Amino acid sequence: MADFPWLSTIILFPILAALLIPILPDKDGKGRVIRWYALTVGLIDFALIIYAFYNFYDVSNPDMQLVESYSWVSSLDLKWSVGADGLSMPLILLTGFISTLAILASWPVTLKPRLFYFLMLAMYGGQIGVFAVQDMLLFFFMWELELIPVYLLLSIWGGKKRLYAATKFILYTAGGSLFILVAALAMAFYGDSVTFDMRSLMDKDFPLKFQLLVYAGLFVAYAVKLPIFPLHTWLPDAHGEATAPVHMLLAGILLKMGGYALIRMNCEMLPDAHAYFAPVLVVLGVVNIIYAALTSFAQRNLKRKIAYSSISHMGFVLIGIASFTDLGMSGAVLQMVSHGLIGASLFFLVGATYDRTHTLILDEMGGVGRLMPKIFAMFTTCSLASLALPGMSGFVAELMIFVGFATSDAYSLTFKVLIVILAAIGVILTPIYLLSMLREIFYGPENKELTSHEVLIDAEPREVFIIASLLVPIIGIGLYPKLMTQVYDAKTLQLTARMRSSVTTLTAQRQATADALAIAPLQAPSLPR
Repeated sequence: MADFPWLSTIILFPILAALLIPILPDKDGKGRVIRWYALTVGLIDFALIIYAFYNFYDVSNPDMQLVESYSWVSSLDLKWSVGADGLSMPLILLTGFISTLAILASWPVTLKPRLFYFLMLAMYGGQIGVFAVQDMLLFFFMWELELIPVYLLLSIWGGKKRLYAATKFILYTAGGSLFILVAALAMAFYGDSVTFDMRSLMDKDFPLKFQLLVYAGLFVAYAVKLPIFPLHTWLPDAHGEATAPVHMLLAGILLKMGGYALIRMNCEMLPDAHAYFAPVLVVLGVVNIIYAALTSFAQRNLKRKIAYSSISHMGFVLIGIASFTDLGMSGAVLQMVSHGLIGASLFFLVGATYDRTHTLILDEMGGVGRLMPKIFAMFTTCSLASLALPGMSGFVAELMIFVGFATSDAYSLTFKVLIVILAAIGVILTPIYLLSMLREIFYGPENKELTSHEVLIDAEPREVFIIASLLVPIIGIGLYPKLMTQVYDAKTLQLTARMRSSVTTLTAQRQATADALAIAPLQAPSLPR
């Protein structure tokens, strides 16, 4: 069974299963059979992920595992090449988990159910493909594959400004994707051999100037997806118009694609350039944290408030990636997993609240906690997780990033103190805007028109199950972080060692240059008399 193409099956199964949706019966037009079919496909694929991970993945091995490679275009060395290591495996597990719950969260969708669930299953396979493929051109294809489903999910099932939000999303992300294609072609055709294989590209000896140009191009593409200020503006608009299941996919998975690619390509494949760009990442990370926290604090739209909160939390990922420490990098990966769970839970609850109140404006809410005690309890618990309450996964991830960066020897003491203080301000702002949000929704002055409405019913069992499923790993990781960190520790140790080696080499080169300049006047020939 070890030779079975597990990853290819996991990627292609949801996509191929989606092709059968047009022939499924749908007598009442509400998609009952279709949604059960989609949920069954999601559960089977998630079960395959867990089975392959449990039986054939060795957490102590930092190298690629479950590797599959099939020739595509031999003259250009194009291959269907997939594999999983400590960086991709946690995110593959997260994708299967969140996508399956998002399908369950789609139960109220009755508009064009065939197309909706087709797109959900297509995204399922495409997102796993992004984390599993090991060929740059195939990576670009998978990266583009999920753009079309998200665009359609936004433009058809979104809110009043859905076309604007969907168009902005596709322009930003498709424009950024062009940088991936250009960078992939540049790296593939550089040197004597032509290859798109990521492991082969790691062995190529790229000069520093070339690395810096490629790094900058890739960084723009991933800065859009993460997102990083000032390329973030598509996210609040997209979240402001999306439905609850699309929210879960955007916050839980799509943002993590940017962080994953930044580590996989910019850090691992271009370590010398990363040594130069790392301070820029740290500064942008702090800007993300504070700017997005302040903007979230000022928002009166519930969806946009949580969207800016997501942008703020992604700033910690940048600081961890640029820390050059094992602990910081481990915290960055854990923050991606943690925020995937927390962000998905918060946006699902935002959708559940909107379905009942039919408003997203905080000023129009108030006093609904009395009528919806279960939603109030779940919303409070997930908000506490988002503000990094001890015992929750967010606290562990952010603490690891803080300590990892503070103990880094790659930066001066003054720079580290300044960054830690500024990032701490963002941490302080988070509970302020989240707790004030809870107060306004559930405790605020009661809106008689809203609270007297019959649709303000409490959470149903399906909704409680979804939140409980997300809270179990959030609390589990918070109490026992090794539950997740052991999956990728071997990989992050290998990765940070590679990056530190580049820093050491560049430091030695700079010192040698400085020494040469210092002794140059002594070695100058004497002028003739």
